[in-house]
Amino acid sequence: MKIGFIGLGKMGLNMVTRLVQGGHQVVAYARTAATVDQAVSLGAVGAHSLKEVVSQLPTPRIVWVMVPAGETTDKVIEDLSTLLSASDIIIDGGNSNFHDTKARAARLAKKNIRFVDSGTSGGVWGLKVGYCFNGWWRQTVDYDN
Repeated sequence: MKIGFIGLGKMGLNMVTRLVQGGHQVVAYARTAATVDQAVSLGAVGAHSLKEVVSQLPTPRIVWVMVPAGETTDKVIEDLSTLLSASDIIIDGGNSNFHDTKARAARLAKKNIRFVDSGTSGGVWGLKVGYCFNGWWRQTVDYDN
């Protein structure tokens, strides 16, 4: 599998490491070049912009977002949505508020971009013992049924 990964904090970088160790190809991006270089030293492919991440992925593209919840997540997902195509997939691995998740899913559905909310736990220990995911996926915006 080839996946884009946005956000290389302590947990994000460890998740990238685990993915690479598992034989997956990861295109990694963070705001700071030094952090991207660290991911490259672990076996990831580096990217220095969201556009560069997207351009290096096969379709349908899969991009994992692991950035702080709230405005940061909104901004990254909005920016990604302008670069992705219908049937591409965005996964929000942060622990976003459910109401924010519903709003993001509705906006992405209008562009036919698939969205998975997968709150991730495991902390820095996840590198050795694995991560727990609590996923929610909705391709439509009918949340009442």
